[in-house]
Amino acid sequence: MTNTTGGTPEVPATADSGALPVIFQDLPEREIPRKRVYSWAMWDWAMQPFNTVILTFVWIALYLTSRQFLDPAVRESGLLADGSYLNCNESANLGSAYCQGLTDLSEWWGWANFAAGILILLVAPVLGQQADARGSKKKWIIGATLAVALAQFSLFFVEADPMYFWFGALAVAIGAVISEIGNVSYYAMLSEVSTPRTVGRVSGLGWGLGYIGGVVALIACIPVLFGLGQDNPLAYKIVAVVCAVWTLVFSIPLFRNVPESPAYGGPVPVGFFRSYVVLAKHLKRLFQTNRPTFWFLLSAAVYRDGLAGVFAFGAVLAAQGFGFSFLEVIAFGLAANLVAGVSTILAGRLDDKIGPRRLIIITLTGLVAMAFIVFALRDLGTIIFWVCGLLLCAFVGPAQAASRSLLTRLTPESNQGEIFGLYATTGRVASFLSPLAWSLFLAWFGGIVYGVLGIGLILLIGLVMLLFVKLPTPSRT
Repeated sequence: MTNTTGGTPEVPATADSGALPVIFQDLPEREIPRKRVYSWAMWDWAMQPFNTVILTFVWIALYLTSRQFLDPAVRESGLLADGSYLNCNESANLGSAYCQGLTDLSEWWGWANFAAGILILLVAPVLGQQADARGSKKKWIIGATLAVALAQFSLFFVEADPMYFWFGALAVAIGAVISEIGNVSYYAMLSEVSTPRTVGRVSGLGWGLGYIGGVVALIACIPVLFGLGQDNPLAYKIVAVVCAVWTLVFSIPLFRNVPESPAYGGPVPVGFFRSYVVLAKHLKRLFQTNRPTFWFLLSAAVYRDGLAGVFAFGAVLAAQGFGFSFLEVIAFGLAANLVAGVSTILAGRLDDKIGPRRLIIITLTGLVAMAFIVFALRDLGTIIFWVCGLLLCAFVGPAQAASRSLLTRLTPESNQGEIFGLYATTGRVASFLSPLAWSLFLAWFGGIVYGVLGIGLILLIGLVMLLFVKLPTPSRT
């Protein structure tokens, strides 16, 4: 990975322990203003309510896929004499119309996610390539921020009625597509707000602030949810508006303090559709000249989908598999984001010491172990989910941040946007794996708690694939 000819000096590794050589040859070690670093990282904070509140713990899990969107007759069929509803984690209830209706809602939400993945597959890498060539990464981030905020504002008009289900599902799915497109340019700016010595901790800072932002956002939503009631659709509408305002306000530091990226030298920018031809050539060249990056993208696609599955199905597993109440789901969401945020910030420094590859292997091993322990000790009740679930969250953030850091170290700065576009794309190409494994294990074994085995299996496959990726040996000065 380092060039020993043509007068270019070798670049030392960040650590003596398997860390990759840092590919910042085009830039000398330079001082990055602290204000610029924190302003960049605040975008993770700004976008986190969409991920934490809308996608994971509140709007989807407790509203869109809840009994409020069932046909009234189906909903009433699940009502018990004491005013509670059927518990769908009990095998005797799985075949009821009520539980089947809830299953259908979750399945339809999965199809909406599938459609979002296809869109990202088609546009993310080309948009990243265009951003590199034209020096417009910041413009893409600003546009994505405004569009995600608009998608969240639109959720105010989603009524608790089956007729509105697809409106809500598509609005959130479109927001997820746009958020991922914004991430392409955001990730690609990492090398412009860090140095070879600080890339790990800056990446960890962004992820950490994101998770802590999720905690604060959940806290901000609690008075609304409890004040209006968890079965009141207005509560979830107001929550969506709060998240939209949050996204806009906390993105301002990046808008103001982080300069636009330069346009890198190379071929003259081409049109949008012509970019696909260019992209195909670049993929071929990547395979021929930088196979570590090529194969890392494939292995990361698998285990990153497992990481996504932890959050995508964690709230469902807690509520349905372990019988968590509404309050317990919110409390777990707060604790999960706090643990993930703190562990990610701390792991950023560990990344710079031991190298991102080793850190990813450690965290994936912990994730797989916790997933299987949750299943094996499920009869212990909610305490085992609290303990192992929070440990899962402690591993997820560092694995995500270290993956971003590793790819930054593997990629020349002039190709960051394009490669991170591929990073987003390969992740979405495999985005069906966790939902598929989750659904198959539920179908085969007939209980929602079996789904955690499906997620653990995807993480294990990704870990094994990563172990076989041949990475460059770090150079020594």
